[in-house]
Amino acid sequence: MKSSEEITQLLHGVADGRDQAVEQLLSAVYDELKGLARAKVAHEKPGVTMQASDLVHEAYLRLVGGDAPRFEHRRHFFGAAAEAMRRILIDHYREKVALKRG
Repeated sequence: MKSSEEITQLLHGVADGRDQAVEQLLSAVYDELKGLARAKVAHEKPGVTMQASDLVHEAYLRLVGGDAPRFEHRRHFFGAAAEAMRRILIDHYREKVALKRG
């Protein structure tokens, strides 16, 4: 497990556009993100079809892709990750309900 300082340096590397930092960050935070995703999925209503690993990958892409914000530190990143996962699950649920309604 990487220290908070190492993760902060990787976050700044991602913000500066260093591709290597994106890969290193994922490997550094994956286990924690997966635990967070498991907790989010466990609190969803029965029938949620999204797997924790899918949630991690989708949230990570939102966090570091495109016009991603600059994260000041580890806690800021994980707070944003939790919010992204929540929004992804809401969007997933809305899509599922919309399909049922036609």
